[in-house]
Amino acid sequence: MGDAYPNVRLAAVQAAPVWLDRDATAQKAVRLIEEAADNGAKVIGFPEGFVPGFPDWYHWYMPRSPQSLGFNKELFKNAVEVPGPVVDAIGAAARRTRTHVVIGVNERDPGTMGTLYNSQLFFGPDGALQGVHRKLMPTFTERLVHTSGDGSSVRTYETPFGGIGGLICGENTNSLARFALLAQQERIHVASWPAFVYPRQYDGIDIRTRYHAFEGRVFVISACGVLDDACLDAMGLSEEQRKAIPGRGGHSGILGPDGNYIAGPVDDKPQIVYGDADFEKVIEGKLSHDLTGHYNRFDVFTLQMRTSPRTALEAPALPGNGLTLIGADDEIRT
Repeated sequence: MGDAYPNVRLAAVQAAPVWLDRDATAQKAVRLIEEAADNGAKVIGFPEGFVPGFPDWYHWYMPRSPQSLGFNKELFKNAVEVPGPVVDAIGAAARRTRTHVVIGVNERDPGTMGTLYNSQLFFGPDGALQGVHRKLMPTFTERLVHTSGDGSSVRTYETPFGGIGGLICGENTNSLARFALLAQQERIHVASWPAFVYPRQYDGIDIRTRYHAFEGRVFVISACGVLDDACLDAMGLSEEQRKAIPGRGGHSGILGPDGNYIAGPVDDKPQIVYGDADFEKVIEGKLSHDLTGHYNRFDVFTLQMRTSPRTALEAPALPGNGLTLIGADDEIRT
C-alpha cells in the first residue's frame, strides 16, 4: 500500500491587535485560535508582533517625538515574557483545540527593563511551547525598539505533517536563513507580516512567499496584520493622516509547493484564510527540484550555522562574509 500523506487544513489569521494591550490581545488570539479550529484548522499562523501590536507609529511620528516615546514605553510594559501568562493562555488554547500555533509577539527578556525581540512563538497540540524564533535582524524602524536574535532560533519543529518553521517579514528575503530551515526538512513555513498599508508592498510579500514555497516545495502560511479604527484612534491620527492611508493592511494567504496561492490573498479586512495542504504535492515538486536533496551539489556548496545562543557574557565572533558562518558549538551542515 505504501505510506499515506494526509490533507491538513492550514489557517492564516489576519487580524488587528487590541492596541498595546497584552492581555486583551492574548484573549483575542485565543478566540481566533478557537474559531480557526472550529473550521478544521490544524496549523494556525498569526501576524508579526501581534501581541501587543507592531510599532506602526513611526510611519506618522518622529522617533524622538513625545508620541513615539510614549508608545515605546507602553510597548515595553505590554511585552511578552517567556515563560509567562501569555504563553500559558496561548498554550492552553492550542491544547484545547489540538492545534499547532505560531504567533508573533514582542518578547521581553524576563526581569529586564529595556530589551525587546521581534519573535514567533511555536506551540504544539499538547499546549507546550516548542520554541521561540527571534528575528535575526530588525528591519528599518524596528531597530528603534527591537534587538537582533541569533542562530539558535533558526530551526524547525516536528509535527505529524512534517517540520514546521517560520521567519518574520523581511528576513524571508534572507536566502541563508531560508535554506537553513529547508535543510532541516521544513514542510510548513509560517511567514509573519505587519499591516502594510501601501498596496505596492504586497508585491514584496508575493515575491518572497511564492519563491520560498517553490524553491523548498513547501506549504506557506502567510499571515499579515491589519489596522482597525481602534488602532488608528489609539495612535491619535488626524483626519488628514487617515486620508493618506490607502489601505488597512492584509494580503494573507496559503501557498502550495508550486509557488501559487491555494487561498487568498485577502486585503484590508480582518479574516481567517484557510487552505488545505495535500502533501503529495510536495513529492511531485521534489521529483524535479529537491534543493535539499538530489537537486543540489553539496560537494560544491555547504552552509555552516552557529546555533549556540548569544549571551551577555560571551558574544560570538562576527562572520567574515555573508556566505559562511563559523565558530558554532553545534552546526547544521548540508
